[in-house]
Amino acid sequence: MNILIKSSTIVDPTSEFNGKTADVLIENGKITKIASSIQADVEQIDGKGKYLAPGFFDLHANLGEIGVETKEDFITGSAAAAAGGFTGLGMMPNTDPAVDSKSQVEYLKNRAKGLLVDIYPYGTISQKREGKDLAELYDMTNSGAIAFSDGNVPVQDAGLMERAMLYAKGFDALVISYPEDKSIAGKAKMNEGAMSTYLGMKGIPNIAEELMIVRDLYLAEYTDAKLHFTTISTAHAVELIKQAKKKGLKVTCDVAAHHLVLTEDALVDFDSNYKVKPPLRTKADVKALLKGIQDGVIDAVVSQHTPQEIEFKAVEFEIATYGMVALQTVLPLLIKAGLKPEQIVEKLSVKSREILGLAVPEITEGALANLVLFDDSAWTYTAKNNYSKSSNSPFIGKELKGKVWVTINNGQIAVF
Repeated sequence: MNILIKSSTIVDPTSEFNGKTADVLIENGKITKIASSIQADVEQIDGKGKYLAPGFFDLHANLGEIGVETKEDFITGSAAAAAGGFTGLGMMPNTDPAVDSKSQVEYLKNRAKGLLVDIYPYGTISQKREGKDLAELYDMTNSGAIAFSDGNVPVQDAGLMERAMLYAKGFDALVISYPEDKSIAGKAKMNEGAMSTYLGMKGIPNIAEELMIVRDLYLAEYTDAKLHFTTISTAHAVELIKQAKKKGLKVTCDVAAHHLVLTEDALVDFDSNYKVKPPLRTKADVKALLKGIQDGVIDAVVSQHTPQEIEFKAVEFEIATYGMVALQTVLPLLIKAGLKPEQIVEKLSVKSREILGLAVPEITEGALANLVLFDDSAWTYTAKNNYSKSSNSPFIGKELKGKVWVTINNGQIAVF
């Protein structure tokens, strides 16, 4: 793979070329030269007006392997990720069976070999994600599990969560919390507020999320362990985490891209593609989340990519399954939310990897090419250019601003 990317603006806070327009020569998967002008007899890609950055990394993606490959497999998931500019994914253990043993972690790591996109499996916190007994955290770490989470099943037992944090601290592992108190959330399907009242539907109150955040913050303080909250969605959640960081707790958090743009108003027509969990909240919550991004309280942005077969979505809203395919729409949503290229790279390329303790790719001579070329061009998301195996997205058929042109990693290149 030998290519020359011409005249792109480099966005990489660690690079001496950050903010500069330059040519970048890539030979045999490595960046061999960066200069204002390069002449080489290789394939050329026009980067004028575009941004060249370290490949994006998604902390929260759901793929179908193992057991639910009808939703997504590694081939289609990797293709969708590359089309969204992602060169790495943290894979939630929302699988069947759940990823709760070293043999399953090893299987997934072997399955992921040879792809353009690096896939990092998370192990479960509890066996079978049942919230009763700890899973084999240390064994899974030795086999390559990069963090621990029960995925979209919140850990309700405080004692189990405390033991998980204490145990993980012993080998410097990261515990990821999906904050929801199920006893309060119940079987409600959307945010509790004006729209749920208008639609006559039972709502999930903000406190269902915030109570669990409070609990886990207390546990993180008590155990002095690392803790990451995924997909926070309320204004008070941002404030709670802000105060915890001021106290010096080892806490980080992320937000799903759709929670930075969409509100509960999107549900007025009962479109099940907008049915996500945590639910779409209010304009005030969106405003607070955006401020959390600007202030640095929110460390990273995730896709929360959750593919579902049509029979789980083309049904009444009440019984439809949660989630949307989202890997290809993160960049457009962040641009719509008003993030600048530098902020996008910080939240998608840099902080996401730092949270997991992964090396951040650098745009420097001699480095392996792990890159994304993007801009704010308009494009229409269609069934044809949707690379996921599933199509449960409210954005299919719509024009979006924010296009990925090239994704490069592992000596492979994908051009869109």
